[in-house]
Amino acid sequence: MDCIIIGGGIMGLLTARELAQAGMKVCVLDQSAVGRESSWAGGGILSPLYPWRYAEPVQLLAKWGQQQYPNLVDELLNDTGIDPERQVSGLLVLDTAERHVAEDWAANYPLQLELLDKPQISALAPALGILPEQALWFPELAQVRNPCLLKSLNKDLLQRGVEIREQTQVQSLLIYKGKIKGVQTSAGNIEAQKVVACSGAWTQQLLPDTDFKVDVQPVKGQMLMYKAPPELLSQIILSEDRYVIPRKDGRILIGSTLEHTGFDKSTSQAANNDLREVATRFIPALADYPVERHWAGLRPGTADGIPYIYADEKVDGLYVNSGHFRNGVVLGPASARLTADLVLQRAPIIDPVLFGSKVAVAGKV
Repeated sequence: MDCIIIGGGIMGLLTARELAQAGMKVCVLDQSAVGRESSWAGGGILSPLYPWRYAEPVQLLAKWGQQQYPNLVDELLNDTGIDPERQVSGLLVLDTAERHVAEDWAANYPLQLELLDKPQISALAPALGILPEQALWFPELAQVRNPCLLKSLNKDLLQRGVEIREQTQVQSLLIYKGKIKGVQTSAGNIEAQKVVACSGAWTQQLLPDTDFKVDVQPVKGQMLMYKAPPELLSQIILSEDRYVIPRKDGRILIGSTLEHTGFDKSTSQAANNDLREVATRFIPALADYPVERHWAGLRPGTADGIPYIYADEKVDGLYVNSGHFRNGVVLGPASARLTADLVLQRAPIIDPVLFGSKVAVAGKV
């Protein structure tokens, strides 16, 4: 085996795809079911929330990913027959306290931004129950239906000959004389020349003895999904860190909580009540439609919101791609490409030093 990917979420699957495309023999290991953790639980917005608040490294990853998604989705649909359902919904931000910062950011990004007044907001989103005097409208921002994206990626990898082992927990790394030799799992040892940890909120537990200490903490997020008619809402709505995401078939997602409760993934009635209040405050008509699902996921949070993407200095052949918090879907393509650049020792798309790497790659440090 050339490379083992630990973790079958969006990071693991996209990284495996990059390496398989480069001709490597790849195995993906997941402690539960592929794509059923944070990547499945999120909303699939192809932008960080309030993107102007993020540091440059996150901005660079997001911009690269946004540019790649149309082709990525087309390729996956053509190759697998599973549609990730990318749609340009636009993002309507009802908070305008940071208007000037947002306008400066959009001008430099560059991304189309319009300042709407109350009549324009009402005309754009008639179902909206909150009508501020002004709102920020990003008409170009898109979303994907992340469960569909993950299913498509899974099938794509199997077609490429990538081995996927579910219900296989990695217990420790196999390291000999400073070089990775594989992993010890619940099903036995697996040897490989390279190992990439794409293990999300569990990364810190996996890498206790390596040189570079990652600080990735689980942050629980709970969400609701309503079943409503497709014509009720077309735009993604964001206000006070809560969002409403309409899918093509009329499902509407309401999210999400931010809870520091360790590895507890249980849902709560308090969160259910809170999200229902958010839903009907944003879209009053949702009071007439059923809540179809309530779930929780564990995001891999970091102190500054910047993910870890690096080659370990002291363990040759060990790499990390983790800590993307709420932005894993939009940052996924660039993070996977950059990780593959490190593994394959080719010129990186973005300077890896921004994400913790100190290993020279193709003449860069």
